[in-house]
Amino acid sequence: MSRRRPRVHRFWVHPILRKCLQRGEYHVLVQELRLDDHLFQQYFRMSKNVFDELLGKVGSLITKVDTHMRVSIGPAERLAICLRYLATGDSYRTIAFSYRVGHATVAVIVKEVAGAIWTALVEETMPVPQPEDWRAIAAEFQEIWNFPNCVGAVDGKHMVIQAPANSGSLYFNYKSTHSLVLLAVVDARYLFRVVDVGGFGRSSDSGSLRNSAFGESLRDGSLQLPPDTVIPGAEQLGLLPHVFVGDEAFPLLDNLLRPFPGRHLTRERRMFNYRLSRARLVVECAFGILSSQWRMFRRVITTSPEVTELCVKATCVLHNFLRRKTIGRRSRTPLADSTDEATPTLLDAPRMGSNNATRRSIQLRETFSSYFNEEGAVPWQQYVV
Repeated sequence: MSRRRPRVHRFWVHPILRKCLQRGEYHVLVQELRLDDHLFQQYFRMSKNVFDELLGKVGSLITKVDTHMRVSIGPAERLAICLRYLATGDSYRTIAFSYRVGHATVAVIVKEVAGAIWTALVEETMPVPQPEDWRAIAAEFQEIWNFPNCVGAVDGKHMVIQAPANSGSLYFNYKSTHSLVLLAVVDARYLFRVVDVGGFGRSSDSGSLRNSAFGESLRDGSLQLPPDTVIPGAEQLGLLPHVFVGDEAFPLLDNLLRPFPGRHLTRERRMFNYRLSRARLVVECAFGILSSQWRMFRRVITTSPEVTELCVKATCVLHNFLRRKTIGRRSRTPLADSTDEATPTLLDAPRMGSNNATRRSIQLRETFSSYFNEEGAVPWQQYVV
């Protein structure tokens, strides 16, 4: 059996790469883009002021020391390379040619900078919710989406990846692709409050919830949710818990509502399904904004699962970091008063999740259904259902 001959390196640094300071994309194009904030926004998915602010937060974590052998790549260029990968999903080699650095260097930079972004921003943009945070989320769901005692919408997103070596069917999902699962809880203003990344593609949404730290906390009651409260105007319904809303793939729990299953439903149950679906749309919209802004989600991700997990977590905190700067300029969500008859009601939902619900969970769903058909009815729901 012939052995592969070792590769002989002709250059310590290729002559083309030595010209990165004169012709590399960061030192030429990016500097020109700083003169036009609109183009800079399109290139990095953020303004130059926000880029500089982000650099101030992560710069100390990604700065390298110069050696006698070579000059290190500066933190601004390292951040630019990572953001460009997240914004486009281009291959490492494509970005390496543009920035005139080695493709292995790009791989190291993306991994390190993505991890640094998560470390630097997670406490600021995605802290562990406390009882007062859950109350504020519930108040916004009531104000914007007319859903009382709701503390978040939960759903899973499959991110298509290249099948890892020797992984078998672990990452093979129901869409006949290989994927990692992002399980997220989103508030009324499309901000990620809890994320769990790394679930195998073969797992259903219910299985991803069951195997996640969030799902475990939901089951054992350690999420620090506010105590049960009375809905104003519906005191006769008694104390009701604070709940998350999910689609038909999730189980029905005391603190997790899912729609009524089946096709032949009463008008009251279809009304409940519409109101729940209307509140649950925030997580679908958040995923849409995420994948529209960070185009790596629209391609087959070819990195290892570990690096993919770091990149996904980085985009989630970047999503919150950027949206918090725009929320103050918006007084109301455009979809809040939508009367579009195309709004899904989940009447014809094709998937069915495990639903080993307790009697209390079933009764709680019936109570919420009664509220949405009587005291909590909104004027336009009669024309939608």
